[in-house]
Amino acid sequence: LRQRRGKLGRDMLLSMCQDVCEGMEYLERNSFIHRDLVSSIGFLRYVIDDEYISSSGAKFPVKWSSPEVFHFKKYSSKSDVWSFGVLMWEIFTEGKMPFESKSNSEVVREISQGNRLYRPHLASHAVYRVMYSCWHEVCCPFFLSAVNDNLSILIHRVSMPTKCGF
Repeated sequence: LRQRRGKLGRDMLLSMCQDVCEGMEYLERNSFIHRDLVSSIGFLRYVIDDEYISSSGAKFPVKWSSPEVFHFKKYSSKSDVWSFGVLMWEIFTEGKMPFESKSNSEVVREISQGNRLYRPHLASHAVYRVMYSCWHEVCCPFFLSAVNDNLSILIHRVSMPTKCGF
């Protein structure tokens, strides 16, 4: 994303999100939890200590984690949905680091106080609503329900030349 910054259209960014969402939906349907849905460092073989925090021998990416993960070390499909919202944010910022100027402890405090990532300028209000819906602590959607359906609706809008959702 960083190398192609400014060259990918919003429709392509949205399509990337839906592709990942469909994969995550498949995992959820088959009772798997991903636990490490991170675009910036998820595909790397090594761990960058500043971006991970240790918990009883396990490391996890704090800036992509839901409150249930960093407070209770509890992973679920809902924590994957939270991470997916952060991944969407990364895609629509063309590869920026979430909470880039904040330490892990600052991120935990910010999220615990109800603060969330801002709307990227490439994300329409409709796209940001989908993204933001992933960050509800109590009732964030499951992949099988709202997230993929909402992305499909947005992609359908984009494919209609006269009614672009952006």
